[in-house]
Amino acid sequence: MTKGEEMKKTIQIALVVTAMVVVSMVFAGGGVSVGDTAPDFTLGDSAGKEISLSDYEGKVVVLEWLNPDCPFVQRHYKAGTMKNLATKYSGEGVVWLTVNSTNYMDAAANAKFKADNGLPYTILVDQSGEVGHLYGAATTPHMYIINGGGKLVYIGAIDDDPRGNKDGPATNYVASALDEVVAGNAVTTAETKPYGCSVKYKK
Repeated sequence: MTKGEEMKKTIQIALVVTAMVVVSMVFAGGGVSVGDTAPDFTLGDSAGKEISLSDYEGKVVVLEWLNPDCPFVQRHYKAGTMKNLATKYSGEGVVWLTVNSTNYMDAAANAKFKADNGLPYTILVDQSGEVGHLYGAATTPHMYIINGGGKLVYIGAIDDDPRGNKDGPATNYVASALDEVVAGNAVTTAETKPYGCSVKYKK
């Protein structure tokens, strides 16, 4: 095994260990549950405009927790996972809101990430961590889907491929849930174990 291969394997192992630790933290309790009414909140976006969840009353809303420094997030954004989903389902009237609860990332940092990645959706700034704690967001990414009635119908991971090296295609839990919600059906897999980096909350 070459040094490069050894380093790659070490990084993969470290990511898996991180994911396992974070998952154990997530299920320690707190936050919201599937079936709950999604708590309303107001945050400024990367351009300084205030946006409230209640602005989208009656619409299906996806909440994605983000940290541009997280390797899990970087992998998904390099692959276009979130951007492609947001673009695909916008035609179905689905609203995609990204929340960054990273304590050291301000509006300027979020604006840069949005521009660098050509994102069609807004990034909400939650440096205080208030909204992240309200929802119990513990990983980046950590996904939530709210139906048109304001109820949480999915909470968990983006897909079933934490390491990004699954044999065969990954199951995208968010896409599957959105297909069911848009069709007016109940979500079959309403909760999964999220994976990723721990949210870097303000201490």
